[in-house]
Amino acid sequence: MKNWKNMMAHTIFRYMDHSTTNLFDQERFTALHSFAIDDALALSVSEKLSPPTMRLWVHEQTIVLGIPDAKLPYIHEGVEQLKQAGYHVVVRNSGGLAVALDSGVLNISLIFPDVKNISIQEGYEAMVSFVQYMLSDLTDRIEAYEIIHSYCPGDYDLSINGKKFAGISQRRVKDGAAVQIYLDVQGDSFKRASVIRDFYTVSKRGESTKFSYPTVDPHVMRSLSELLQTPLTVNDMKQRAMNALLKVSERVVETDFTSTEYAHYRKRLVQMKKRNTVITG
Repeated sequence: MKNWKNMMAHTIFRYMDHSTTNLFDQERFTALHSFAIDDALALSVSEKLSPPTMRLWVHEQTIVLGIPDAKLPYIHEGVEQLKQAGYHVVVRNSGGLAVALDSGVLNISLIFPDVKNISIQEGYEAMVSFVQYMLSDLTDRIEAYEIIHSYCPGDYDLSINGKKFAGISQRRVKDGAAVQIYLDVQGDSFKRASVIRDFYTVSKRGESTKFSYPTVDPHVMRSLSELLQTPLTVNDMKQRAMNALLKVSERVVETDFTSTEYAHYRKRLVQMKKRNTVITG
């Protein structure tokens, strides 16, 4: 397996902070746009038009559904319940199931080139190791394994003492990959999990399904602030991410979208909106 620091240690690494601003100021900036942006950056990295990139993003009151979630027998009732509760709902194009985002959740995308030579597992492991490195001064107890009864359970759930605070998905486009993680930094993790638990209750109604959806128990999930008994903020984690990137990369640059990347983004946004017609009608 490739050493994660070798994967990160490029001559130049690009840094993009989309956590506080509307990137294009044309319409409400939602997670729909973020997934299109990551696709555009994966294409750009694949085509060697951009160096490897770390992108940070935050979205208020959002439930991001996985592709299998859109096939729930009563999905429209579940989505309507979420909307009535004040959530924006998006179906993403990467793996996994429903997750909850808000101002206390930081998303990090690591976008790598040459992924034909990097296994999917190595992509996940790079993100796991990067987060462990980011937080190494606070804890050495972060583990990666599936947390049963969490939302969006998977082999690369990140937890401390069996309580999950992060999940990872991965999206590959040509020879680029966006490895995406949500970090539950602060706020009400119990409420986030309860919202998704209730979504599955309404969307499934106890019916048998071919796909196995999680039975969510909010007690198995916590924020990093709770787990570390340290009042961390999203801004703290953003700074930690930047500091870690500076330590493992030779040089970090901040550059805006190019015209080619914007063209890729517009095409991918159309695809994302088409994908989301399954819940919007």
